[in-house]
Amino acid sequence: MATAPSADDLARAAELYLDLHRHPELSGAEERTAARFGDHLADAGYRVTRGIGGHGVAGALRNGPGPVVLLRAELDALPVAERTGLPYASTATGRTPDGREVPVMHACGHDVHLACAAGAADALAATRAHWRGTVLMVGQPAEETLSGARAMLEDGLYRRFEPPSAVLAQHTAPLPAGMVAHGRGPITAGSRTLRVVIHGRGGHAGAPQLALDPVVAAAAVVLRLQSIVAQETSPAEQLVVTVGSLEAGGQGNVVPDRAALTVTVRGFGEETLERACAAVRRIVRGEAAASGCPREPEFEELSRSGVNTPDPGLAAQLRTAHQELFGAARVAEWPPALATEDFPLFGPAGESLHGVPGIRTAYWMLGMVGPDQWAAAPGAGAAQKLAALPANHSPEFRPQVGATLRTGIAALHTAALAALARP
Repeated sequence: MATAPSADDLARAAELYLDLHRHPELSGAEERTAARFGDHLADAGYRVTRGIGGHGVAGALRNGPGPVVLLRAELDALPVAERTGLPYASTATGRTPDGREVPVMHACGHDVHLACAAGAADALAATRAHWRGTVLMVGQPAEETLSGARAMLEDGLYRRFEPPSAVLAQHTAPLPAGMVAHGRGPITAGSRTLRVVIHGRGGHAGAPQLALDPVVAAAAVVLRLQSIVAQETSPAEQLVVTVGSLEAGGQGNVVPDRAALTVTVRGFGEETLERACAAVRRIVRGEAAASGCPREPEFEELSRSGVNTPDPGLAAQLRTAHQELFGAARVAEWPPALATEDFPLFGPAGESLHGVPGIRTAYWMLGMVGPDQWAAAPGAGAAQKLAALPANHSPEFRPQVGATLRTGIAALHTAALAALARP
């Protein structure tokens, strides 16, 4: 059966994509985005439930007895100012939880994921003669803060609907549009994000001897944290330690009384992550003590995610289905990437939340770079071009609409058919 999207399905998906790209919403504020996705599912004949774990939305299409296959896409965008120069570029702003107004952009492809899911939902509704079971389409909020999957599951996603036997998702990557890529093992890393507060003693910048500057201690922490990867991690392990923010004070003539850092560790093993977090805490405490800080530093875990490792059998099945659909030349190998996801919670990693054993997951990457952009990228070979192209979270992130949506819809539709029962 042909699974390329029809001209009408592709046009509807493209209209949805352009609208979502123009109107991005931050994590936890995805009201309009969820409404548009939910309305699209309802129009296609899905039974839609809204407001799951925040703005989460899910739509079920039952077509006789058989497996339940969940297709997940994300609703949220990022606090990034778009610099693509596209006629449909975002000029939207939003408010962060602490009240700051920031620019907002779909810089990670979640608008592509939603449009492809909507197109696949249309295609599956139109091809019910070729499958049996239930399709469950999910629009997940707050993926960028690694909180949305947990919120939906804690709010009873798998109680409101028949729980899935398989959960599928795809994610844009700076590969040529028209390609997909599958991994043979972990796809994305696990992570821990910590907020660290170092306490000093405020005072006048002209009398530093009467104060204790926490910025100096924080700067020492930032430099020393790099030794976790360089000195405490085997070269055979993949680990990244990132200080994403350092905030202290507000004026040049005032020594602040505290400095706050946000630290993220990423790796492919739970033991590796726990060891790295313990090292972060040890180094922060040591530098605070060496600086004579008047109080112990404070630690708060802001988020965590598990390693995203698809089910080997299901991943192999879908890789074969994609090779048969696109040809082997358009199905690449994907190496483990140190990006993070809360997608694993929908499967075995979240069993303590949802209580459903035996769920299989599959996850692949979707190319989104157009031929003109690929040709213009500097570099003699694919590796150099990939390094030069704007990656996810870049203000210049720019999916090529036609080929990306056409491939993404077909990839999801084909994968869902492979996981559903045949009549």
